[in-house]
Amino acid sequence: MELDDGWEPTAEELDFLEREAIRKINERKASSAAASTSWPSSPSPAAGVSPSASPLAPPQHEHSRGDLLPTVGDYGRSPAMVNLGARYEQTSPLKNVGQRPTTTDRIHQRNTNATRMSLLTSLFRGLPCRTCNLMQRFICIREKERLWMLPASSLSVAEEVLSRITCANVEVQKLDPLVHRALLAASAVPDLQGLYDRMPSFIESKLLPFQRDGVRFLLRHGGRVLLADEMGLGKTLQAIAFTACIRESWPVLVLTPSSLRLHWASTIQHWLSIPPSDILACFLNFLLRSCRRIVGTENEVVLPRSGGSNRGGYDVQYTSGKASVRLDGVFNIVSYDTAQKLQDVLLETQFKIVIADESHFLKNAQAKRTSASLPVIQRATYAILLSGTPALSRPIELFKQLQALYPDVYKNVHEYGNRYCQGSLFGMYQGACNHEELHNLMKSTVMIRRLKKDVLTELPSKRRQQVFLELEEKDLKRVRALFCELEIIKRNIKESDSPEVTESLKISQRNTINKIYNDSAEAKIPAVIDYLSTVIEADCKFLIFAYHHPMLDAIHKFLLKKKVGCIRIDGSTPSSTRQELVSQFQEKDDIKAAVLSIKAAGFGLTLTAASTVIFSELSWTPGDIIQAEDRAYRIGQVHSVNVYYLLSNETVDDIMW
Repeated sequence: MELDDGWEPTAEELDFLEREAIRKINERKASSAAASTSWPSSPSPAAGVSPSASPLAPPQHEHSRGDLLPTVGDYGRSPAMVNLGARYEQTSPLKNVGQRPTTTDRIHQRNTNATRMSLLTSLFRGLPCRTCNLMQRFICIREKERLWMLPASSLSVAEEVLSRITCANVEVQKLDPLVHRALLAASAVPDLQGLYDRMPSFIESKLLPFQRDGVRFLLRHGGRVLLADEMGLGKTLQAIAFTACIRESWPVLVLTPSSLRLHWASTIQHWLSIPPSDILACFLNFLLRSCRRIVGTENEVVLPRSGGSNRGGYDVQYTSGKASVRLDGVFNIVSYDTAQKLQDVLLETQFKIVIADESHFLKNAQAKRTSASLPVIQRATYAILLSGTPALSRPIELFKQLQALYPDVYKNVHEYGNRYCQGSLFGMYQGACNHEELHNLMKSTVMIRRLKKDVLTELPSKRRQQVFLELEEKDLKRVRALFCELEIIKRNIKESDSPEVTESLKISQRNTINKIYNDSAEAKIPAVIDYLSTVIEADCKFLIFAYHHPMLDAIHKFLLKKKVGCIRIDGSTPSSTRQELVSQFQEKDDIKAAVLSIKAAGFGLTLTAASTVIFSELSWTPGDIIQAEDRAYRIGQVHSVNVYYLLSNETVDDIMW
């Protein structure tokens, strides 16, 4: 091991260390017991020290060979570490104090200093110390203190070497048992990077460089990982790409918030090009009329796969939660709420691959969805947790997620809480301590997290994405009735021979379409609010646009109820106050959302503090949408802008999109 250039002992310290080394060597030579000890060579000709007998060189042990260590490329896969801190506190007075050294003296001093440094270098010669992610050396120059981080397997060797040194005050600090177990567990998982080449080329070619790195991280850590990229960086795609590398372990279970079930289904079908019938989504309530089959009755009912929110034709099962469900899809998508009712089925199926989207939904240890989902994730061979905000405020929120990945490591909440969650007056384990250690431990063992600012050069400047919402049957009734009325009007127009009747029918057609537009907005409100719950958890600034006042009112009321700082600009907002509201959004960190009218706030405003734009509704004029997008996508924007269109089948979106 080479000493870092930034650490240079003084001449007094080197003198003392050298004399102490020579004294020890002479004592050892006089002892027959010491004569039998074999030491590696350590050059010290200037001091008269025998190259074959340095007290600062360690004995050679079989388990201290360097080839036992991972290389620099083995990111995050080295053995557990221990910390060794050596502080030199004793010094000796300078010789010839007050005399100016001659040139010859200075040359001799440089030579002897180099020799003396080699004595310190030899202290850990033979101990494995190649630098890798979990094995880094740190220097504290001011305190003349060195911190070594070594494999746990070398602890006994290091302690033996250090115990022989009397010229330094040595302290050995072992790792906390929890940290030790976590590092050992992470080093024991299989490295699956060799499977990366199994990914289909049509997926791999579309991945951005940082997304390829993310998939490799998942493989390198044995497929038990918390993927914590910021919102908008493609966590869903990276998880799907990972599953494409291990097709032999299919089928796959996806646990997700209820609002994202059909989004997952459409994304899986798009990227993997598998038949829609291989993608199964399970529902507790009769949300979709056009599902493939309904179970839980004496005779299964088979329904057509067209129309409704399930326009893609996915295999959708309805169950009351009491009846048996056959999760026999290649990809099975179940909401956290449904998982509570189907825990026995999920455990019996024994999925090898489980993806838990928005895994911070599991942060509450007392929640039923947590107790139902954790055993399913723990039993899986590969478990991928996805969350842009694994913990919003406290380290205790991470415990259940870590326990899902490594139940044998994070098995005691009190052990974890005492280590990382102390220091609060608001209740047990509501504080934070040793947070840097926890962050580094997670990054080294289970977590990868990238922010937009970290990968900005790899991102396109603007990206658009469709998010399909699930609407309940009761919310769709009025819209369906209007669509039926519209079809009748269209048929009458086609069959009409009278220009007057045709013109009257066209007026009725326009009025009916406007009614569909209005009623679609009201039908979408519950689903939009449900989706916003996941956006709020991401703790990012965002713009949300709507056209109708009922939608704007519902969104604004929901944000206020959730105590999310927000502004609202619509047609009733006075021009004199608009710029003040814009300034609040741009300058205040606690103002997270801007509720905006597509018509009234779609132009003339600069809202570049947000890089996430959401459209709860569409406009008849595409130019209005482009103008609204550009409230965030304009000069002054330093991030990639992500635009999300919230769409629903069997609504006016079928006509407008």
